[in-house]
Amino acid sequence: MRQSIDEFERAFVEETHSDRARRESLRRKAVLRSRQRHVDKIHKRGTARFIMLVLMLIATAVIVTIAMFQTLAYVMG
Repeated sequence: MRQSIDEFERAFVEETHSDRARRESLRRKAVLRSRQRHVDKIHKRGTARFIMLVLMLIATAVIVTIAMFQTLAYVMG
């Protein structure tokens, strides 16, 4: 009887240690996933901002070119 109680206690302690290790591992994985999501979000935002900057520069160049030729046509004509 005493031996089975000792085995039960030993098994309980081992289960407790493995459970703590598993919870700690899950917590670390969750932290890593959270960091990765944050990095991905920042990267996505940066890419969108860069694309908008390029589009605005192209639009500005087109508008300035059109205005320049219209002004030139007005002055020459």
